[in-house]
Amino acid sequence: MSKYIDSIIGHAIGDAMGVPTEFCIREKLLMNPVTEMKGYGSHSVPAGSWSDDTSMEIATIDSFIEKGCFDYYDIMNKWLNWINYAEYTANNEVFDVGRTCLKAIHNFSYGISPLECATNNINLNGNGSLMRILPVALYSYSKKLKEEEIISLTNDISSLTHSHNISKLGCYLYVRFVIYLLEGLSKEEAYKNIQFLDYSSYGEEAINCYDRVLKNNIKDLSLDDIKSTGYVVDTLEASLWIIMNSNNYKDAIIASTNIGNDTDTIGAVTGSMAGIIYGIESIPKTWLDKLLRKNYLIDLATKFEEKVGK
Repeated sequence: MSKYIDSIIGHAIGDAMGVPTEFCIREKLLMNPVTEMKGYGSHSVPAGSWSDDTSMEIATIDSFIEKGCFDYYDIMNKWLNWINYAEYTANNEVFDVGRTCLKAIHNFSYGISPLECATNNINLNGNGSLMRILPVALYSYSKKLKEEEIISLTNDISSLTHSHNISKLGCYLYVRFVIYLLEGLSKEEAYKNIQFLDYSSYGEEAINCYDRVLKNNIKDLSLDDIKSTGYVVDTLEASLWIIMNSNNYKDAIIASTNIGNDTDTIGAVTGSMAGIIYGIESIPKTWLDKLLRKNYLIDLATKFEEKVGK
């Protein structure tokens, strides 16, 4: 199966599994863990519904399919259609939209150019760009982009909603890790490799925020050391911690579903990486069967891969 499908479906499954447990307390979840795809938990949506994480990702993919490139104006317009008309949703309903993303999209609707829509504020470093950056990793891998090209594209796509260096660096760390996985490296090799890249363009303030990833081994931390908030650093740490401490897709997603707080985004980020590592065949059939608009997502992933390959 295509790694595009593996990662995009892996992302959507992790997202949908985490939707009903979002905002729940970790301790309560661990006492009675969720192990099947459910609905009507934290949000009044049926089982298999994905959130803004997948909606913004697939809107970006659909834009690329139409335009043959990452057209920032078209991406923003498609996000507007998502917000205003519920396009790119699982069940024709928009829910759980991040305020920073929403503000940037609204800024675009007022006539502000795409790369000027985000607010460069250290207090606005949520995970809203990390959750949707997967297409950049897939494209960069397929096109064998040079390092400076990967950095530039990642920074731009992040900056449509999140332009602070902390957010941009979090996206770049994820993109680079995913590229290494796509190249066939083990997760251990990929992790070692991201610790030795040049991050100097992001500045010391941003780099220091990722010390636990870059200077230590995130795998060695205990669960109690891992935060699962919507802060981009916490989300990346939690997702990498789960990936490094699990051995199959199912266990990785059960861990992300029950880690508490921002479980849909941690599930989406974790699921995309686990999908690449273990393949769509490793995803429990009961989860796949409940994923809404599964065939649409597979078709979109296939068309994206074909378009990138041209």
